[in-house]
Amino acid sequence: MFKIALEEGEFLVKLSRRAVEEYLTKGIEVKPPKDTPKKLWEKMGVFVTINKLTEVEGRRVKRLRGCIGFPLPVMPLVEATIEAAISAATSDPRFPPLRIKELNSVVFEVSVLTVPQLIEVDSPKEYPSKIRIGVDGLIVERGFFKGLLLPQVAVEWNWSPEEFLSHCCMKAGLMPDAWLDEETKIYKFQAEIFEELDPKGRIIRKELHWHSVSR
Repeated sequence: MFKIALEEGEFLVKLSRRAVEEYLTKGIEVKPPKDTPKKLWEKMGVFVTINKLTEVEGRRVKRLRGCIGFPLPVMPLVEATIEAAISAATSDPRFPPLRIKELNSVVFEVSVLTVPQLIEVDSPKEYPSKIRIGVDGLIVERGFFKGLLLPQVAVEWNWSPEEFLSHCCMKAGLMPDAWLDEETKIYKFQAEIFEELDPKGRIIRKELHWHSVSR
C-alpha cells in the first residue's frame, strides 16, 4: 500500500478548496503551487468529494454535494486534484453547480487511489469473499457500462459486500445482480482519504471502521 503523508494530504485538501474558490470567484484554474511536494507530481488516481454540512435534529450531518475524479493514474496527482475539485463543484450531473455562498458550509475530502486490480474468481459467487468493507473501493464494468464507488461509501451506508456489489452495479446503470453475470468485470482499489472537519478547518486522515450487522 502506498502512503501519502498527512502533510501531503492536507496540501491536497487545501488545494482543492482554493481551486474551487478561485474558479468560482475569478473563473480561473489555479496552477500547481511552486511548493508542491515532490511525491504529488507522481501520476495517481484521485477523487474529490464535496459534502454539505447541515443540522438535523440537533446533530450535524454531511450530505453529498459533488464527487468527481480520475480512477486511473492518467496525470500528476496535484494536477488531477485541481481538475477533480473544479469538476466536483461545477460538473457533477447529479447536482447544480456549487455557488460561492455555499463555500462556508461545505467540507472537502480527497481520496488518493491505488491502481484498480481485476478481481480474479472461478465463479462470480466468490466476489463477496474477495471484498474488504472499509478497505476496498469497487469498479463494475460491462461493455460500455461502468460504475465506481469509493471505499468510504460502503462504510457510511453500512453495506455488506453483496450490497456494495449491487449498488456499484446500479451506479454503472446495470441491474443490482449484474455482478453475478460472468461477463461483468469487477475491480477493486484502495484509497488514502483526507478530509476537512469543518469548512477551512482542521484536516485529518480519514479512518474507516465497518461494523457488520446481523440482518
